[in-house]
Amino acid sequence: MDIGKRLRIIRESKDLSQGDIERRSGLLRSYISRVEGGYTGPSLTTLEKFARALGVEPYQLLFHNSGLPKAARLPEQNHLTKPAKKLLRLFDHMSSGDRKMLLMMASKLGRELSSSKSRFGDHLGRFRAN
Repeated sequence: MDIGKRLRIIRESKDLSQGDIERRSGLLRSYISRVEGGYTGPSLTTLEKFARALGVEPYQLLFHNSGLPKAARLPEQNHLTKPAKKLLRLFDHMSSGDRKMLLMMASKLGRELSSSKSRFGDHLGRFRAN
């Protein structure tokens, strides 16, 4: 099944019109029609907009079976500490919104730590010079 047909089936199952999707997603109705008709393929960013407008998770637009898809098998992570493995397990069970918030906070913390580390290095350099 192609993505356009899948989008149309989900939209119609929720009794939504293309106009409803247009209002919820900001995508033009003509574009929605072209995607559903199979004339154009949406980008990942656009798929996220469709998913939000339809009230589903993005993977559900691509996944055909019921239930959750099987997680991809990753190489063994024997080198990770127990807390790191626990964090990865928790991360797998988070909602996409919670994941985005956590990643945003970690990124901000990383930037703050790196800027404070460089300021500390400046002070340390002056101390060693004396």
